[in-house]
Amino acid sequence: MATKSAIRRRLSLQQYEEGIVSGQRTVLGQAITLIESTLHDDRILAEALIEKLLPRTGKSVRVGITGVPGVGKSTFIEAFGEHITSTNKKLAVLAIDPSSKKNKGSILGDKTRMETLSKNPNAFIRPTATGSSLGGVAGNTREAILLCEAAGYDVILVETVGVGQSEVAVRSMVDFFLLLMLAGAGDDLQGIKKGIMEMADGIVITKADGDNFKKASQAKADFQYALHLFQAPESGWKVNVELTSALQNTGIRETWETIESFTAHTQSNGHFVLNRQRQQLEWLHESFDQLLKEELLHSKKINSKLTSLQKKVIANQLSPSKAARELLNEVYKIHDGKS
Repeated sequence: MATKSAIRRRLSLQQYEEGIVSGQRTVLGQAITLIESTLHDDRILAEALIEKLLPRTGKSVRVGITGVPGVGKSTFIEAFGEHITSTNKKLAVLAIDPSSKKNKGSILGDKTRMETLSKNPNAFIRPTATGSSLGGVAGNTREAILLCEAAGYDVILVETVGVGQSEVAVRSMVDFFLLLMLAGAGDDLQGIKKGIMEMADGIVITKADGDNFKKASQAKADFQYALHLFQAPESGWKVNVELTSALQNTGIRETWETIESFTAHTQSNGHFVLNRQRQQLEWLHESFDQLLKEELLHSKKINSKLTSLQKKVIANQLSPSKAARELLNEVYKIHDGKS
């Protein structure tokens, strides 16, 4: 049951739509809260809102940014965001944080870590807790991207936690995937999975200043060599490696110019549109799987069968795959009206 405070926060469909289209950041924040809600009425309203706003979406450049903890993602994004907004573009940052296990809230506090950018009138920062989402990526990030586009934001940055599968998930919802690396933190080439490097459209080595500049320069050469060993990407794009220093504000402009060049390149050869279309279909299938699972688990018979099967799996009396098959058979029985 919704609390009184939740009810007060919920606006009408028209109020959400008008507030977002007119660029009201407070309403945009409320709308993102709405799409994150698991309440049935909120989900229905959120779906209606997305449908209303859909014609106003799709015109931004979507950029995923990842990197291991300590690479300086927030510091980089703040400097990067300040540069982007200086070119008369509106920027939205969807910073996906690890969740507190106690209250499921965001525990890193990106608005605190990006203090200057959070005060920028042309920037919108939304820290989003991961909850139980796959790989640390908030389940409604795609919807949040659409809301930000409808609100007139030209560039959407999606910052990942940087812990494994989150990169794969974010790669499936952005146009350009940027990998941040830190030189001098061990064996750089062995310390990053080949698969993540192959997903990257651009690599940035951060903190390339002071005593670390020499190590960063060597790391750049190593990465450029390693990239030659990979199969050419479908986009036909040659991945660049940039040296950056957020403190000295070097390499920031060049990184943005790389993204602009990539966008122009992929739009001219058709890959940009093709990639967006594939992502839409992937979203469709993921949404169907999620809704189907939720609908089935509302069945008392399915829940009862699942509980029974779980006990057998834990007791090593039944394999998980066999248990899943038996659960599916129970679904068929209900669907065919045999049970």
